[in-house]
Amino acid sequence: MEIAKKKVVKSDYYYKDIQGIFEYGEATFGENAALSFFDELSNVTRNLDAHYLLHSECRHLETKSKKYRNIIFGSYLIIYRITSQRIEVLRAFHGSRSPKLIKKARNIKVD
Repeated sequence: MEIAKKKVVKSDYYYKDIQGIFEYGEATFGENAALSFFDELSNVTRNLDAHYLLHSECRHLETKSKKYRNIIFGSYLIIYRITSQRIEVLRAFHGSRSPKLIKKARNIKVD
């Protein structure tokens, strides 16, 4: 059985998060390493259109419908929401972030 593809949209918060991740990586590991990490991260979120059900439910945002999922990517947690029409990528957090901050992702509106 094939899963229907859904459009993937990303929140403004997500774009700010990955910009910060890139800047940290560039300052810490150099531009090439930061670009490589960024490219891999982009591929993971780009492939969500058909593979959004492969990732586990976000334990900080549990629901009966399991609409909040997360991707564990290195030390980062990428949170996304499954709706009837699309996949909404909400945030990209470092794994050491507070669960209270992660729970705030529930309130993000995506245009």
